[in-house]
Amino acid sequence: MEKEINGILKCVGVIGAGVFGSTIANLLAKNAEQVLIYSRRREFVQRINSGDLGPYLNDPKTIRATDDPSFLANSCTLIFPVLPSVSFGEVLATFSPFLKPSHILIHGTKGLHLHGFDENQILDATISRKSVRTMSELIREETNVLRVGCLSGPNLAKEILEGQPTATVIASEFEEVVELGQRALSSDKFFVFGSKDIVGAELAGSLKNIIALGSGLLMGLGFGKNMQAMLITRGLREVIYFGKAMGSDSKAFLGTAGIGDIIATCTSEKSRNFQVGQRLAEGETLEEILNSMVEVAEGIRTLKIARQLAKHYNIHVPITNMLYSVVFEGYNINRAIHYLMRYPFAPDVDFL
Repeated sequence: MEKEINGILKCVGVIGAGVFGSTIANLLAKNAEQVLIYSRRREFVQRINSGDLGPYLNDPKTIRATDDPSFLANSCTLIFPVLPSVSFGEVLATFSPFLKPSHILIHGTKGLHLHGFDENQILDATISRKSVRTMSELIREETNVLRVGCLSGPNLAKEILEGQPTATVIASEFEEVVELGQRALSSDKFFVFGSKDIVGAELAGSLKNIIALGSGLLMGLGFGKNMQAMLITRGLREVIYFGKAMGSDSKAFLGTAGIGDIIATCTSEKSRNFQVGQRLAEGETLEEILNSMVEVAEGIRTLKIARQLAKHYNIHVPITNMLYSVVFEGYNINRAIHYLMRYPFAPDVDFL
């Protein structure tokens, strides 16, 4: 096994050259002989390969770039797709002809894929678990890859780029995927836990972005930690309701990929979803905010999907429903908070 791991780590691939993809490439460069990062932007590839790594990549000897899916797939057995959920399927389709059962994919996407729906149909669609795919499910459906994992947990890219210590979770049904992921990413400042509940880790990573939007709204309105703590704890309750409806054990939401990620995303101004909520509360429109952001805030799209899932399963999620009204229907934020404070009491903990 040791020989196999070392052989796989000779070249490791990253699909996606955004901030988090670049962050993963930097972490991999500590352990792999070569890291190959894929981007559809030829000018980016040429710049990287000329030695100009830009603001995020940091190892010119180890990190190279390509815009050729076949070259990356033929060069690397272990590949980390790190893409926005809305484009994950499209990019995956370009790689699918070149991916084999021997490949190992560990994705770092905290979002959901809708099967059979156009993006513009979300708000009018009846969405159930049958309509939703996690990224690992999408990989298995659209490629020949068998060994799949996901990277989840409190992974604020800017903090990792600054060299701050943190931990993450690699979840997979296959022990060798977790072990390979740990060997590929671990360092003195990046600790990697393992988990077998891949669906739970994926759902936790996706759904917590909704609560981060709400936490940012509170910050933008000048509320303190008491309100933030209440939102996080009651929001966690709703996230667990969604997880149970979609077939996940509630334990998955109480670990690093769940409550750990929720705390980081809901309390940091470096979180994109937190930033969206904060800016909405400060008076900007959603269109203005999204047009100004370089990276995708997954919580916006996930909030649409979650609202439809809640309607289908009749889940009691007042925070999610109220956030939807604020973000997409222009409902007054202060009135929304007043409503939630007056909402009939429910049991504090009823999900264990």
